[in-house]
Amino acid sequence: MYSRAIVRSFLARPSAYNKLAANSSTAAVFQAEPKPPVQGVMQVREDKIVGRDIVGYGLNGEPQYFDSITFPFPSVRFMKNTPEIVALRVKEKGDWKKLSIEEKKTLYRASFCQTLVEVDAPTGEWKAIFGWVMVWISVAIFSFVGVRKFLTSTADDPTLSLEYRQAQLKRMIDLRVDPIDGLSSNWDYEKNTWKS
Repeated sequence: MYSRAIVRSFLARPSAYNKLAANSSTAAVFQAEPKPPVQGVMQVREDKIVGRDIVGYGLNGEPQYFDSITFPFPSVRFMKNTPEIVALRVKEKGDWKKLSIEEKKTLYRASFCQTLVEVDAPTGEWKAIFGWVMVWISVAIFSFVGVRKFLTSTADDPTLSLEYRQAQLKRMIDLRVDPIDGLSSNWDYEKNTWKS
């Protein structure tokens, strides 16, 4: 990062100034006459703020309006200036005790769309989210049950028959599977029965 003194000394040289002004993206800053605005997003944004007062820096220096709890001061007023609002703004510069409650509310609504309480109020959006979560959970459950019931046939599977499971248990006992604290530890090999 260059210090300001170095940048100023660099820009003080006419050749550097002309080169920077001609070739950089900041050329509009150094030109005597500004270029016309580029059509597109910035033009739309400028069209939206025509007739509205720019009253501050805003969140990021852009002239835009949005309600936010984290940054409650937008850079432009909410409503465009009308003759009634301009008259109220002139009256506002005097004693506020002379303003009625309705005039104060009108001035507030001209500057802000919502109060901070209205911005922070619950919207009920959680109901839609909860509803969609329940829909997808029920789809998953019905899919699981449908696959188990209609696509998986256990009648043809020989490994689920009683004879096969008894033969498997006998083989595990013969192989002495888990002899310390498992299945074979409960089998008495001398009497050929389960331990009591």
